[in-house]
Amino acid sequence: MPIATPDQYAEMLDRAKQEGFAYPAINVSSSQTINAVLQGLTEAGSDGIIQVTTGGADYFAGQSVKARASGALAMAAFVHEAAKNYPITVALHTDHCPKNALDDFVYPLIQASNEVVKNGGEPIFQSHMWDGSAVPLDENLEIAKQILALTKANNQILEVEIGVVGGEEDGVANEINEQLYTTLDDAVKTVEALGLGENGRYMAALTFGNVHGVYKPGNVKLRPALLGDIQKGLQEKYGTSEKPLDLVFHGGSGSTAEEIAEAVANGVVKMNIDTDTQYAYSRSVADSVMKNYDGFLRIDGEVGNKKIYDPRSWGKKAEAAMAKRVVEATQQLGSFGHSKS
Repeated sequence: MPIATPDQYAEMLDRAKQEGFAYPAINVSSSQTINAVLQGLTEAGSDGIIQVTTGGADYFAGQSVKARASGALAMAAFVHEAAKNYPITVALHTDHCPKNALDDFVYPLIQASNEVVKNGGEPIFQSHMWDGSAVPLDENLEIAKQILALTKANNQILEVEIGVVGGEEDGVANEINEQLYTTLDDAVKTVEALGLGENGRYMAALTFGNVHGVYKPGNVKLRPALLGDIQKGLQEKYGTSEKPLDLVFHGGSGSTAEEIAEAVANGVVKMNIDTDTQYAYSRSVADSVMKNYDGFLRIDGEVGNKKIYDPRSWGKKAEAAMAKRVVEATQQLGSFGHSKS
């Protein structure tokens, strides 16, 4: 199916909240990982979100150049074409963009979509994330207001981070401390600055102890009930319907099934999946190399085995392993079998 239109994307998010599930948003860094996501979502009968970070966009652009916006556009072009061959719908999203990357990542991409939209087309990316976790909240929200006006003009959705996700992802690093928990006051400031949809639709990555990367149970204390408390507080203050915010779950690797289910019940409609799918893909590559070591190398006068070291050989296995982890994510989040395509 083609990439989701803005209306289809909005419908996806609305349906997730109404029916009590969330979509996996999987980070990609190559055509193989894109194929793995599309295959996994198809096997699960789930729509989903494919996203790219600044580092992933750098990688798509090529190691010897500095052109991350170009890399993101190349990634998007591949997905737009490849997705036509699969019976599910996906949206495209740019993940974690800190302040120092706005000018060479999010802003050029918004402008590229604007040119397409002005000519009667659909935006290239359906949503973008502004990660203001490293700046004071007032500055974070002031920049978010400016970006929200731009995304609204393109019929795109903005994602904002209110609070701090610990750990590190693509150079965005934060300590594990009390700042990992967003407060109701923070959420109120967000609504006062951005509105509740009238100024443009946005998703909020509220933090409740989240940490990027891999962590052992007990090292991080997730409090998904906090999301419900914040939603209820906003509902009471503004007289809205239940769960007024569309929420995003970052740093979910190592979370229990119960923690994920509670977060989704409290309004999470999008959960980022990166570390686990990276591991699934790379673990398969390691297995292929270690189990077929002689076939990969030209040693002792031999020529190796082209059927083994051909990237298509080990690549297909890695894609299958990553696709399997994508299926597992849809089962954890409840989107399994929820494709409307």
